[in-house]
Amino acid sequence: MRIAMWSGPRNLSTAMMYAFAARSDCAVVDEPFYAAYLAKTGLKHPMRAEILAAQRNDPEEVIKQITGTVPGYKPVFYQKHMAQHMVPGIDRDWMKGVVNVFLIRHPARVIASYAKKREAPTLDDIGFRQQAELFEQVISTGHKAVVIDSTDFRANPIHALASLCSSIGLDYETAMQRWPKGGHADDGVWASHWYGAVHESTGFAGAEGELPQLSGKYAELLEQALPFYEKLVQHALFRP
Repeated sequence: MRIAMWSGPRNLSTAMMYAFAARSDCAVVDEPFYAAYLAKTGLKHPMRAEILAAQRNDPEEVIKQITGTVPGYKPVFYQKHMAQHMVPGIDRDWMKGVVNVFLIRHPARVIASYAKKREAPTLDDIGFRQQAELFEQVISTGHKAVVIDSTDFRANPIHALASLCSSIGLDYETAMQRWPKGGHADDGVWASHWYGAVHESTGFAGAEGELPQLSGKYAELLEQALPFYEKLVQHALFRP
């Protein structure tokens, strides 16, 4: 089984990758299209040079990687993807051969967190529009698309993990609840900039508090992102 987990930045995506990496039967890959995305767009992200040097820059080579032999010949291959990386010109036919899961988070939380790491994010930076587009593409071809909301997930992680596994036809393993502190060997080279909090963790964080209050350009960005989030959250797999 190959699982494509489609997220945006500052979501639960790295912790989710760690949970699947803790399984006995699962290999993982961390944002394999990141360098190809930077090469195509020319965007100036933190650690751009290091990312371009560390990963394949040609999206066709990335597709061969994620559709080819699974690392360690494991029966499950969990792929952490950022929806915004799938820019025009990158083939998407390979998505028909994976289980597509969409991990969403309220945009107010995403924007507040992202702005601490990279100033002045735009709608294209935070992935909501692209998530909705990819979701529509998957269901339009008759394939299953699972949606999970990180706020619901953190409210009851054990129930959420079991429900997610059941929904995609995978046996649940209790090992998914915990992972070693300090990161994972398959972290992308960018982990030192983005993964500080999750590297201090050994499991999913508890329930989230009130939504952050945004103002100015960040409030405007929230207004742009909300319709895409609200469209997807209607399909969320569970509620606590």
